[in-house]
Amino acid sequence: MCESESMVGDDTAISIHPARQRALGYGACAVAGCLWGTGFYFGKLALQEMGVNHMVLYRFLFACIGFLPVVLLHPARLKAAEWRVILVAAFLGIPIQFLVQFYGLSLTTVSHASLMVGTMPVILAAGAVLFAGESLDGFGWLALAGSTVGAALIVLGGRHAQSGTGPSLVGDLLIVISLIVSLGWVLLNKQLMRTHSPVVVTAYGILSGTAMLMVFVVLRSGLPPIHGISTRAWMALAASGILCTATSTLLWNWGIHHVPASRAGVFLNIEPALGSWLGVKLLGDQLGPHAWMGGALIVAAAITLTTRGDQDLPIVPE
Repeated sequence: MCESESMVGDDTAISIHPARQRALGYGACAVAGCLWGTGFYFGKLALQEMGVNHMVLYRFLFACIGFLPVVLLHPARLKAAEWRVILVAAFLGIPIQFLVQFYGLSLTTVSHASLMVGTMPVILAAGAVLFAGESLDGFGWLALAGSTVGAALIVLGGRHAQSGTGPSLVGDLLIVISLIVSLGWVLLNKQLMRTHSPVVVTAYGILSGTAMLMVFVVLRSGLPPIHGISTRAWMALAASGILCTATSTLLWNWGIHHVPASRAGVFLNIEPALGSWLGVKLLGDQLGPHAWMGGALIVAAAITLTTRGDQDLPIVPE
């Protein structure tokens, strides 16, 4: 990181003091974590009035509105091989990941789903070891084991649910599967971000993935509904797309370019904490003792992995 950052216009340059630059970077990551933490809550509100396929499609259509200025200001200069990587990453990261994830959400509670997302930093660490040649010390493996136990406790706490409004084994497991799928998106994007701007890679990936998602949803479920949707649902869809996807991703990518990603990664833990709190306070979710213990283990493992060592965590698109 340089001593100061210059934002150059036509004839002017503004220098940002390093301390202020770091503060702004951490602030951007913290806001991104808070926005991601509301994603399942807004998704659950929209799912009350439409199916999973249409809800996910609307989320990304709204997100595309936020990314269009990026595409217009930063035309892609990608080789054919790089476009193939973006398309594969987008296919994994949007149609597959989000349809599986929100189908899982439709079968479980916001609180359980949010706590399961707390396994993401650990999944990233495991993926870096298995596929990127990075190493994990004894504390890292201990954190990985603790997070696995935590996820198991949460799943076990939901397997006896009898109603469609409570937690379920299938729903919780689908959330974890979607996170494993997202690892492919993250690692492929990381490869592209070695030579291209993270914001540009993310923007073109989300636009490409949304196009694939639209084809699948229209063929599978028909055109998304327009009439008969309440204002509350439309606001939830807009918030989940513009705030929880476009704005949060841009803030996160900007933030980790100004602070060490290994330190900023701790803000990923805001998502499971805030998401589970919203589920309990606003949707009446119930968390049993197994879920509380499992959530504590997951968050502790994520904090251990994201606050130790100098290696950077991969960028997490949401």
